[in-house]
Amino acid sequence: MRRALTAVFSFVLIFFASATARAQSSRAAPSPTPKVAPKSEEQEPVRVFTEEVRLPVVALDQYGHYDPTLVVDDVLVLEDGVAQQIRSIQRLPVNVLLLLDTGNQLGLKNTNTTSAVALRLISGIHDGNRIAVMQFANRPDLLQTWTTDKAAIAKVLKTKVKSGKSSRLADAIAAASDQFKDTPAGTRHIVLITDGVDTPGGRVTMANALKQLNSIQASVHIISYTALARLALQNQNKVVRGGDGVQRDANPASNPVANGDPTLPPGTTRTPGFKIGSIDTDVAMRKRRKEYERATRASETQLSAIAEESGGQILVPEKTDELLSEAESVARDIGSQYVITYRPTRPLASAKPGEYRKVEVASSRVGLYLRSRRGYIVTNPQQ
Repeated sequence: MRRALTAVFSFVLIFFASATARAQSSRAAPSPTPKVAPKSEEQEPVRVFTEEVRLPVVALDQYGHYDPTLVVDDVLVLEDGVAQQIRSIQRLPVNVLLLLDTGNQLGLKNTNTTSAVALRLISGIHDGNRIAVMQFANRPDLLQTWTTDKAAIAKVLKTKVKSGKSSRLADAIAAASDQFKDTPAGTRHIVLITDGVDTPGGRVTMANALKQLNSIQASVHIISYTALARLALQNQNKVVRGGDGVQRDANPASNPVANGDPTLPPGTTRTPGFKIGSIDTDVAMRKRRKEYERATRASETQLSAIAEESGGQILVPEKTDELLSEAESVARDIGSQYVITYRPTRPLASAKPGEYRKVEVASSRVGLYLRSRRGYIVTNPQQ
């Protein structure tokens, strides 16, 4: 009995000693610290959609000169027929892309003349504005990226402009549009020197190229070769008739008529009885020229629509000297531009991607003439 009690007592002592040790160990051990996930250094970018429209507007006085006094109260802007509240009118540095057509299938566009026109143009653009140069024939070729260095531009125009056999206009328009991705809206200009005739077989359709052009909201200024080319064709095909109906050889001894050739009927000759000033007897070439002439008339209509939609202008000189003077006119037009900013009454964020909005700009001051694009495409409203 005594042994049993001794065993129980020993068990109880061991139990309490073990419990005491566990309690002391628990008090001594620090409580676990909750783990906190480290803050990520890469934060989610904040996407802000600017609810503003930048609208380029050319302001001219009654004499066609730049008006330097434009203020908010002078301008009325309608978007889809609804008046908008203008927030600011300012002058900003511009970005001008020279897009030069150097395709020369029929020898009617002179590459040297095109370079001279471009040189005259950049001389009239104010210092500090950015300029780039792209030529196109078989494919678009970026000769000079954006720069404010006019001397570098002039060197490129004098040394790198080369002619080709085709004119891929649609491809060139698409490539030119890509150059404006990093430039501010309202400051984009394309100066296109071309006859507007697009050689088939390019990578981009004209319809898709024009959609891309409209999406960048650039002002397009066009100096067209169309009238000049048609006049050149008329001169090439001109036939001057005259003479006495007899075609004489330089050597009379070899002239069958003069020697009374008995194999010919009386009063006839072996060759036609008229003199030719200049004529191309190649039927295929004459057909190509007629097709080209028709194409220039169609392209002129299309080029006019492009310029008017963008708020630019098309110039169609009939003489080479006029090409150069029109370059000065384009430079003045670019220098006469303001940028109007307004917040649309119908939010841009509510628009569907690719939605087109019609814009009208009017002057509220006598003697002030304004010109702007006819509308714009809302692109990526959620970005």
